[in-house]
Amino acid sequence: MEIGIDSFAGGHTGDIHVRDNELIIDRLMEQIQLADKVGLDVFGIGEHHRREFLDSANHMLLSAAARITKNIRLTSAVTVLSAADPVRVFQNFATLDLLSKGRAEIVAGRGSFTEAFPLFGINQREYSEVFQEKLNLLLQIRDNVRVNWKGNYRPSLIEQEIYPRPIQEKLPIWRGAGGSPQSFQMAGLQGLPLMVAIIGGETRRFAPLVELYRKAFTSTENSLNEMKVGIHSFGYVAENRQKAIDEFFPGYKRMFDRIGKERGWGGVTMDRFLFQNGPNGAYLVGDVEEVANKIVTHSMSLGGLSRFQFQIENELLTHEQIMNSIEMIGLEVKPRVLEILNDN
Repeated sequence: MEIGIDSFAGGHTGDIHVRDNELIIDRLMEQIQLADKVGLDVFGIGEHHRREFLDSANHMLLSAAARITKNIRLTSAVTVLSAADPVRVFQNFATLDLLSKGRAEIVAGRGSFTEAFPLFGINQREYSEVFQEKLNLLLQIRDNVRVNWKGNYRPSLIEQEIYPRPIQEKLPIWRGAGGSPQSFQMAGLQGLPLMVAIIGGETRRFAPLVELYRKAFTSTENSLNEMKVGIHSFGYVAENRQKAIDEFFPGYKRMFDRIGKERGWGGVTMDRFLFQNGPNGAYLVGDVEEVANKIVTHSMSLGGLSRFQFQIENELLTHEQIMNSIEMIGLEVKPRVLEILNDN
């Protein structure tokens, strides 16, 4: 199993009282560099178009990281493909692959916020059709230098050669999914690795959807080597469970209280958070042993995972706290997960 970190390049951190975007990006680079140093497998940067995040051009941030890292894979988490041109997405990540010497990946999804749709003139009522058409085109570009394509949401391509080409013969493209059965099924039918964003509830409730993905995948002639399941969820590691909760919860609450006001949700309570962080809940906030065991539990409940991605940062965690957690995940959690898996 691969273990990694996801970031949204958060525009607020606990020890920055005045918004300082340059400092935030410098610290993000330090976090990616540390993740590489301590042996983590992958670092992902999301895509948002909101004031509090600095990841609207995630391929640029990943490209900067490519020059200061050696081994870690660099991926979007997620690329909001509905609001992008697949030609440019491919070119951007092919260039990242060249800069990183073959370590680039894409997670293509529709995103969890809606700001990109009016920003780029996309009809939100057609977001499923737009996404699927653009994903089909992205895959065609990935698999062919010369492309002939016609669709409804982008000008046609006729005998068009698309460059540059990546180092990797087949640039990895994962399909991001939330809770839509159609997304899980389509990922399987298209032979794509699946990245599931689990931001609440019980992880085991996703088992039927993951099984739907696997059944769809095995019904095709696609290589089973590409049948991978990864999950992205909130997690944070400290020296003991209570310390982890005390440090993580305040910023988590602030973020979700604000998002909740936008969406009409109720406020976050400690009881609800502790349920989410309980034995079956999606969150992994605790000490090394607890978090390692819970990753394995998540994997078993979903029939085996290829990758787990921690979403650590929130509005009140300091840079030092995030760095400490990344170090513990790389040096202690990852080896413990692999040890447990090898013993089972």
